[in-house]
Amino acid sequence: MTDRRTFPHEPPSPTPVRRRPPLLLTAALVAGTALVMTGTATAAPLRTDSGEFSARGLGGGVTIVPGRSGLVEISGYDGADLPAGSSLRLTAPAGARVTGTPLADTARFQGSVTADGATGTYIYVRDSGPGSWKDGGYPFALAVDARAVPGTRLPGCAVVLTDAGGARRASGSCTVTVGMPVPTLTEPAGGTFVSGAARLAGTSYPGARVSVLDAAERKVCAGVARIDGTWSCTPDTALPEGANRLHASAAFNGVSAVGEDVDFTVTARTA
Repeated sequence: MTDRRTFPHEPPSPTPVRRRPPLLLTAALVAGTALVMTGTATAAPLRTDSGEFSARGLGGGVTIVPGRSGLVEISGYDGADLPAGSSLRLTAPAGARVTGTPLADTARFQGSVTADGATGTYIYVRDSGPGSWKDGGYPFALAVDARAVPGTRLPGCAVVLTDAGGARRASGSCTVTVGMPVPTLTEPAGGTFVSGAARLAGTSYPGARVSVLDAAERKVCAGVARIDGTWSCTPDTALPEGANRLHASAAFNGVSAVGEDVDFTVTARTA
């Protein structure tokens, strides 16, 4: 059985197995996390307290599966360099919480997260030299509630950059989209022998439309996941005898996910 989920940080397989490129632009992995995407949102010019303009607002985006964690990278500041004592704060959207500030492991930043996960903060602490906040993305780890509905955007994610005196220098928002859990194909099990007309079954998000595809991306059959998350379907045409490779693809509320490949053998009769 080959794991089809690609974390950048992702893929391996001794067998030439078809790989789908990640749908997301930049992915990041933290322990027990899901695939995530980062990006920069645009905003109207912002006048800072010092009278300067920032041509872009702060922003970023991420897609996270319910009950999992991911990273959102905040970027977009192009104002004046800010020295030690300046800080970047992210407020988590409804239905999510901040769980970490990965850059706190470096010598340049201190990081903190409130006990309830409502906010996370980076403080620039380098003793010499300015901290520009313009040299890349600043990652915050977010965890999405297991009850979140795939395809929804969680409201209320906000970011603020302040100088050492607490004056606001830039602000913006981030987009947190609830992703689609990966569907499974459990019948037939990998490495087994089945008949060509065998029932196919597995699990997915309740209400998701599940399609079973072969190695050439041809649809074998389709079904809808029941309230308990199970689905099943029977091929309209018997599967060819010999080695077969199938995988499940699920879609719901505008988001989708692809399961891992399952290799099995079709015989004239079930062994």
